[in-house]
Amino acid sequence: MKVMLRRNTSGTLLVYVAKKDLEEEVVSESETDAGRVFTLANGWELVAPGLTNPLQLPQTIEMKRLA
Repeated sequence: MKVMLRRNTSGTLLVYVAKKDLEEEVVSESETDAGRVFTLANGWELVAPGLTNPLQLPQTIEMKRLA
């Protein structure tokens, strides 16, 4: 699914999923073989393969939902 990553005014990373009209804070990040995994405040886990460091924000990327 396509998501937009951005930072809010306090510096917290946010994920916005347009098809679900959902915007959530990222509560944790980890690296796996599949890519960078973002855990959202609502419990979703999204993986972004091939994401560069440091993040260029805001940006729209393709992510896959794990949980």
